Amino acid sequence: MRVLLADPPAFTPPYDHELAAALARSGADVELVTSRFRFGAAPEPDGYRRRELFYPLSSRVFGRSPLRLPLKVAEHPLGLAALRRLDADVLHVQWLPAPELDARLFRSHLPSVFTAHDLLPRRTAHRTELWRRIYGRFDRIVVHSESGRETLAGLGVEPERIRVIPHPVFPSEPARHDDGRTVLAFGMIRPYKGLGDAIEAVRRAGDARLLVAGDPLEPLEPYRAAANGLEVEWRLGYLAGAEIDRAFGDATVAVFPYRPELDQSGALLRALGAGVPVVAYDVGGIAEPVRRFGAGRVVAAGDVAGLADAVRELLTDRDALEQARDGARRAREELTWDAAAAAHLAVYEEIA
Repeated sequence: MRVLLADPPAFTPPYDHELAAALARSGADVELVTSRFRFGAAPEPDGYRRRELFYPLSSRVFGRSPLRLPLKVAEHPLGLAALRRLDADVLHVQWLPAPELDARLFRSHLPSVFTAHDLLPRRTAHRTELWRRIYGRFDRIVVHSESGRETLAGLGVEPERIRVIPHPVFPSEPARHDDGRTVLAFGMIRPYKGLGDAIEAVRRAGDARLLVAGDPLEPLEPYRAAANGLEVEWRLGYLAGAEIDRAFGDATVAVFPYRPELDQSGALLRALGAGVPVVAYDVGGIAEPVRRFGAGRVVAAGDVAGLADAVRELLTDRDALEQARDGARRAREELTWDAAAAAHLAVYEEIA
C-alpha cells in the first residue's frame, strides 16, 4: 500500500511523524508531504520519506508576522498542483489550511481520506456550507471521537463515510519530580485553551501551584494580571522534547479547560502518555479517553468551580490520584500508534 500523507501547513509534525512511522512499520510505503515547520526541528523520518513541498518561501520568512499570509495564499495553489503530480494508492490529508481556496481548488486525484482534527476550524466555523463542500471531496473522513462522528453527521456528512479512530497517546517516561501540588497547563497558549479558567481554578483549589508551559500566541498580560498573588511558573516558547518531559515530570495533574472548538487534544494525549492525570472540560471528544480509562476527572464546560473541585480532589486524595495515574497508564497501553495505523490501513483498503 502506497500512502501519501499531506499536512501542508505542518500544523502537527509529531502526529504526522508517529502515524507515518507506524504505517511504515505495518508495511506501507509512506511519503509525508508538508512544509517547513516554523517553530523548531521536525522529527526525523523513521521508515518513511518526508518532502517539504508546500510554502517554500512563506514558511521561511516573516516569522509570525501577518505579512507572510498573502505570500502563503499565493503559494497554496502551487503546492496543490505539485501534490497532484504525486502518485500513490491513497491520499490522506491531515489539514487544509486555506478552506476558502480549498473549497474551489482542492480536487483529489487519488482515493482520499481527510482527518478532521478540528471539526469546524475556528476562523471559518460559522461557514458550515463551506465545510460541507470540503468534506464532500473525500471518500472517508476520520474523526477521533464519537462526539466528532455526531458533529459531522449533524453537519450533513454521510455516516457511512465517517470512521472513528481514537487519537493515540504520545508515550514518554519523564523523570518524576512531582511535588504533589503542581497543576500543569501545557501547549500553545490560544484563547480557546482557557488559561484564564485554569488560573482561577488553581487559585480556588487551595494549596496548589500552576505551571504554564507553552508558546504564547496571544498577549499574556491579562493572564499575568489574573494570576497576581498566585504561585505560577511560566516556561514560555516552543518547547523541545527535553523541556516537554521536564514539564510533565514536574506535574501532579494537567488541566484542559478548553472551549468547544476541536475534536481531540494532542496536548492531552501527551499528558496521558506521560502518566499524568487530566482534569478537563467536557467539550468535543476531549472527555472520551479520560472517562474511558478513568484517567482523571471531567467537568461541565465552563464550570470553573467544578474544575477547582476536581483539581483539589486529585491533589489531596492520594488514592484518587493513584487510580487516575493507573488510568493514564492504561490509556498509554491501549491507545497506541500501531493500533491506529492498523485502523487507518483498514480505511485505506476500503477505497483503494
